[in-house]
Amino acid sequence: MTDVSSGSAPDIYVSTRMRVRKSKLIAKDEYRRMLNMGLPEFTRLVEEMEYKREIDELSSSFSGVDLIENAMSWNLAKEYQRIINLAPGELKGFTRDYLHKWDIQNILTILRGKQLGFSEGKIKAVLVPAGALDAAALDHMLSESSIERVVETLPIKAISDIISEKLSAALDKKSFGEIENDLYKYYYATLLKAGHGGMMGADAFLKYVVFEIDIKNITNLFRIRAQGALTSEEQKFWIEGGNIKPEEFMRLTGAPLEEVVDSLKKKVKAPVLLEALEALREKKPVYEIESSLTTAQLEQMNRMSKRHPFSISPLLVYLERKKYEVSNLRALARGKQAGLDAETLEHYLVM
Repeated sequence: MTDVSSGSAPDIYVSTRMRVRKSKLIAKDEYRRMLNMGLPEFTRLVEEMEYKREIDELSSSFSGVDLIENAMSWNLAKEYQRIINLAPGELKGFTRDYLHKWDIQNILTILRGKQLGFSEGKIKAVLVPAGALDAAALDHMLSESSIERVVETLPIKAISDIISEKLSAALDKKSFGEIENDLYKYYYATLLKAGHGGMMGADAFLKYVVFEIDIKNITNLFRIRAQGALTSEEQKFWIEGGNIKPEEFMRLTGAPLEEVVDSLKKKVKAPVLLEALEALREKKPVYEIESSLTTAQLEQMNRMSKRHPFSISPLLVYLERKKYEVSNLRALARGKQAGLDAETLEHYLVM
């Protein structure tokens, strides 16, 4: 049932703007046309899209696929900042909390890039300053002489404290996996706290956060199953707060595939997720599983936005769809550069 009884005038205005923005994103048919293009034709098409301004701005510093990647990342960051400025009241707070994931992603990218000895330019090319850390803050982190200095000077204390606690062990093991788990646990705990805060619109936000936690845990379940046995460290991997308890995921890590699918289907209600899980009875590569689960997640967001048309839902739908448009275009650019055929490339797209 569609909830049309709530929503202030600013909320209605922003929700309408988000639907208009979403309608302008690339459609499935257009992606399929792009799959069959050569790299030069694809590049010309991208240069004619809304990324043209960023491509022109960065053309003196980058070229080829590097130019496309950097231009799209910069466009995404600027668009997200525009959305934050546009969102009123509680929607602005929820949006900022939700986009905090980009701070975590950017910080981890910098830490891993420095650990692997990548140049500042190579690391910067994949950063998206869409969270609380803007381009200047990320540039400052990149300029630090060591990983320890990056963490010491982090302006977000909660994240700095989480990383500092396990940094020495991570450097010894040459893995930031446990730190990544702790950061995303912190992130989702923050979202759940906002959703339980009692503010107007919190109910729709909370429903989506719980659903996203389930999707993330299910995705990680299949990743772990593909990698082999669960280690003692990975037992702390699961995120609390979803409809499916961490204990159930622990049990399913070593269970037969049929049992995994049957058990998960008993715990979820969203029809789109039920359909996606049923399709996983056939053993598939992890990247195909992730793509199908992400598609189900986006479809569920669409449905929630129709039920709650003047809430945070239309805004979240647009944020995620825009993110995957950029991700898809980057995958197409790199895939075509690498000579991948259209059928292979399609598996990496979220449409």
